Amino acid sequence: MKIVVVGGTGLIGSKLVAKLREQGHEAVAAAPTTGVDTLTGEGLAGALAGAQVVIDVSNSPSFERAAVLRFFETSTGNLLRAEAEAGVRHHVALSIVGTERMPENGYFAAKIAQERLIEKSGIPFSLVHSTQFFEFARGIADEATADGEVHVAPVLFQPIAGDDVAEAVGRTAVGPPLNGRIEIAGPERFRMDEFFRQALAAWGDPREVVTDPHARYFGSELSERSLVPGDAAVLGRTRYQDWGRM
Repeated sequence: MKIVVVGGTGLIGSKLVAKLREQGHEAVAAAPTTGVDTLTGEGLAGALAGAQVVIDVSNSPSFERAAVLRFFETSTGNLLRAEAEAGVRHHVALSIVGTERMPENGYFAAKIAQERLIEKSGIPFSLVHSTQFFEFARGIADEATADGEVHVAPVLFQPIAGDDVAEAVGRTAVGPPLNGRIEIAGPERFRMDEFFRQALAAWGDPREVVTDPHARYFGSELSERSLVPGDAAVLGRTRYQDWGRM
């Protein structure tokens, strides 16, 4: 199949393109650096010509509330219109576990808006909701740092390797549209504060992890299950301690 990966030069997109090509598919990496801009529509028609599937793993360059909403609404709207004209038969989008539990989070609210556009588009679709990537652990710790201490809530946390995310998204893309969602997560569930206590020790990072029930996660206060999937989640195979890129 011809499969267009929007955001195909990024962390997950580049892994997806490689995996799909290994499977014999014509995988096209669509990004501004390859001449495709979903915000302006430039290059979309050419990239989508003859495509059966589009996978959207693109991300906003800004996390400011208004900017991220504008990005996902504009980009997704342009993409869906171009897909309808090209006759694309399956739209796959990568989203986040727990978006609906934290609508006060500007990024999560933008992802909810993106999903609504997809659901109303009339194009068969699949939504893949993922937990946090191993690759983002250091960034999460940095965001939670105040006065040299990492403040983390003792809630459930089940991160996943980027390679496992790409595998799950690719498998979904070559299957029949779900017209719904699946959830994916890592194989191990932790307490978030304990995960970061162990991770910082493994990194040789001297910062102290402070257990704080009211610690905010990118502006949102967390409940016990804010960041973890339901019981039917598809689990990756890679454990954090075996990941090798800590």
